[in-house]
Amino acid sequence: MARPRSSARTVDHPDVADVSLQQFLEALVDPVRRTVVSQLARAGKDISCGTFDVPVSLSTLTHHFNVLREAGVIRQYYVGTTKMNALRMEEMEERFPGLFPALVAAARDAAESPL
Repeated sequence: MARPRSSARTVDHPDVADVSLQQFLEALVDPVRRTVVSQLARAGKDISCGTFDVPVSLSTLTHHFNVLREAGVIRQYYVGTTKMNALRMEEMEERFPGLFPALVAAARDAAESPL
């Protein structure tokens, strides 16, 4: 029999003031992470971890989510047992004005253009 949880599951997120520009940019240099950000931006809503269309295993995707979360790009939270992902667009816009929208647009354009 499973032990009942005494508190809700939470995920730690950095304060955006603690995120460096280098950390933010390094998180978005990987094409899988840019795909995650693009899909979140296109969806216009929060998306659960298992519904992203990416060419990696779930364990590898978990690593990419962790990098994005630690760089302040996404916020993760639980709805029941489902982990949800949301862009921290407004918060990061305050930290690095104009950068996040430009990166999202560039990732979208790259995904739409033929190789």
